[in-house]
Amino acid sequence: MGRLDGRVAVITGAGRGIGAEVARCMAREGASVVVNDLGASMDGSQSEGTPADAVVEEICRAGGKAVSNGCNVTDWDATEALIAQAVDSFGRLDILVNVAGIIRDGMIFKMDEKQFDSVIAVHLKGTFNTTRHASVYWRENRGGQYRIINFISGSGLYGSPTQPNYAAAKMGIVGLTNSCASALVGYGVTANCIAPVAFTRMTESLAGKSTVMDYSPDNEKISVANVVPPVVYLASEQSEWLNGRIIQAGNGRIGLFNSPAIEREVTTPGVWDMGVAFEEMEGAFKEAVVYPNPFRKPKS
Repeated sequence: MGRLDGRVAVITGAGRGIGAEVARCMAREGASVVVNDLGASMDGSQSEGTPADAVVEEICRAGGKAVSNGCNVTDWDATEALIAQAVDSFGRLDILVNVAGIIRDGMIFKMDEKQFDSVIAVHLKGTFNTTRHASVYWRENRGGQYRIINFISGSGLYGSPTQPNYAAAKMGIVGLTNSCASALVGYGVTANCIAPVAFTRMTESLAGKSTVMDYSPDNEKISVANVVPPVVYLASEQSEWLNGRIIQAGNGRIGLFNSPAIEREVTTPGVWDMGVAFEEMEGAFKEAVVYPNPFRKPKS
């Protein structure tokens, strides 16, 4: 008996890396999977074959159930067909995992409009497209144990200086996920985010450069396999209690992020006097800031 027996999943960006490992593992746990991947290069500029087909062949050879899909997640009509493919192929849809993404890095003062728009389109609009179409199906078939699992990034949570587009897209996905967690819970849907830490095509450039951890293919702790267990848990019926949260996965750790909360607050009985507001804010907030603050240049 698998942990996902009888369940059906659509996984975008599943031809390589984390997405492919999620697809393989979900299939081993009994799920039927639609493996979506456009087969684009890392910056989305050109096609690099049909990796989804190879993952499907591997899953089927191992006795699992899978079909491939090569649509571009930025395409509204194509993503509607992607969701329909799951229902047509396997009779239902229970799980949507949004992994698909590209990167086009650059400092904010060098980034052009196309760099920004293309990354927002794949990550944020792509996640919206698949989620919107899946939500229509779930609303019409309410009462199941349905799951949205969206991949985000530490680039957004902590701020990557060379990825303003990627960071903006990923934090947009957090907001989208929170909205869906609130809007769809009455239909049996939960929505959560995964913030992965792993060696992939997106992080291989960090090998030998990161001072935080060893980004290399030889470090098994940051293998994509270490990201998958909490994804499978969120996809299972056992996770119905968890909704609207961010889970960090990788480097041998699984962590639950705090939900946003006010750290300190000052109040007034009426309308703020500007001088009083300045004084109150500085007096209450300044000591709460932890130094060294990466967003504040230290005084010389």
